[in-house]
Amino acid sequence: MINLGCAKNEVDSEEMLGLLGKEGYSVESRQGPQAISAGADVVVINTCGFIDAAREESISTIREALRRKQRGEFKRVVVTGCLVQRSAAALAAELPDVDAFLGTGQMASISDVVGKSLIRTNQLVQVPERPHHRWVNTPTRVRIGAPWTAYLKISEGCDHSCTFCAIPSFRGKHVSKPMEAILAEASDLAARGVRELNLIAQDSTQYGYDLYGSMRLPELLRELSAIDDIHWIRLFYCYPSRVNRGVIEAIATTPKVCHYIDMPLQHADDEMLRAMRRPMTYDGYLRLLSEFRAAAPDVSIRTTFIVGFPGESARHFETLERFLDEAQFDRVGVFEYSVEENTPSATMGPKVSARVKSSRKSRLMERQQAISLDRNRNWIGREMEILIEGRSSSEPTTAVGRSFRDAPEVDGKVFVRGCAAEPGTFIKARVVEAKPYDLVAEPV
Repeated sequence: MINLGCAKNEVDSEEMLGLLGKEGYSVESRQGPQAISAGADVVVINTCGFIDAAREESISTIREALRRKQRGEFKRVVVTGCLVQRSAAALAAELPDVDAFLGTGQMASISDVVGKSLIRTNQLVQVPERPHHRWVNTPTRVRIGAPWTAYLKISEGCDHSCTFCAIPSFRGKHVSKPMEAILAEASDLAARGVRELNLIAQDSTQYGYDLYGSMRLPELLRELSAIDDIHWIRLFYCYPSRVNRGVIEAIATTPKVCHYIDMPLQHADDEMLRAMRRPMTYDGYLRLLSEFRAAAPDVSIRTTFIVGFPGESARHFETLERFLDEAQFDRVGVFEYSVEENTPSATMGPKVSARVKSSRKSRLMERQQAISLDRNRNWIGREMEILIEGRSSSEPTTAVGRSFRDAPEVDGKVFVRGCAAEPGTFIKARVVEAKPYDLVAEPV
C-alpha cells in the first residue's frame, strides 16, 4: 500500500490494509514505489485528487509503479482514491497497464478487487457514478503512522457548496459514522497503544445530523473522553458557522479534549466570503474567536486562508491582512487559489496572476510568523505537558515532542533539552525559549 494525500486517505488506507489482512494477505505500507521490495503480488496506490500538485504526485507514483511492473518486479498495480473517483475514464485510457481502479467510499470492495486483479487479464474499473461513502467493519486497522497517535474519521463527504471546492463531487454527501462504531474503534485503538485521537472529517461540526436529526459532536467528545488510556482528543476540520456554544463548551470543559481547534476560514473580506459561498463575516469571525477565548483562554486556534481567489483585489487582501492582526491566530496555513474543474469559481473573474498570488501568500505568512512568535512567547516560563515523539537529529540529548497546541504533521514542535523519555510518553516541561513555530523546554 502506498498512501498519498490527507489524513482521511490515511485512515482509508489503514482500513483497506486491515480488510486485506483479514483475507490472509501479507500487507505492508511504503512511502513510494522505490521503497517496495521486488516480488510484491499487488501494489495498491491510494491517490489524492484535490489540487494540481497532489494530482501530479499521484500520476508520477502510478507511472513509477507501472515501470517496475513492466520490469517484472510487481505482478499487479491497483489504483484507488479521490483521483480515480474524479477522473476514472481519463485515467483508464491514459494508463492502460493499471490492472484495476476503485473509486472512493468503496473500501469494503478492496479484497474483491485485488483478488480479481490477480486472475483477470483485462482492466477492471469499479467506480460509482455518484460517490457515497460506505462504512466498513474493520475492527483492526493496519496502522501506518506512529503507534501512540491515530486519526479517527467520524464522518465523510460534505454538504456545503463552497465555490472553490470540488470535494463533494468525489467524496459525496455528508455521511456520519454511527457513534457506537466510533467508540468501538477508539477503544480498539486505545487497546493497541494509541494515546492521542485526532478526529477528522470534511466537516466535523455536522457530525450526527444525518443519523440522529441533530448535530452530536459535543456528545461524541464526551463519550470518547470516557475511554480509558486515551489521553488527548483533538478536533480537526470544523466549519466555522456551525461552531456553536455547545461545541465551544465541549472543547473547553471535557476532560482529555485538547484546547485546540482547526477551523478553516478561507478569507475574511465580506465580499470574498460571499463569492466563496462562506456564510460568515469579518465581524462574525471575530465574535466567534472572542467566545472561544473567553471559554478557554489558552485555546490554540488553527485556520487556513486562500489568496488569489478570482476577483480578489488589493483592497480585499488588505482586509485579510488587517483581520490577521486582529484575530491573533496560533497557527495559519495559506494556499494559493487553484482552478478546480466543475466548480463555480472556475468560470469567475477576474483572475489573479500567479506572481500576485505568490506575493500575497508570502506577505501573509511573513505577517503571521511575527504573530505566531508573540503567541509562543506567552508560554515562556510556563509548564506544559509534552508528548515525546523522537530525538533531535542534531542534539542527541534533546527530545522532540508536541504540546496540546501542536497537531501532528501540520503544527510546531517542542524541543525538550536533557530529556531521555521514550517516544509515546507524556512528560511535564517548562518552556524556556520561543521560536516562530516551535518552543524549547526543559523537563520539570
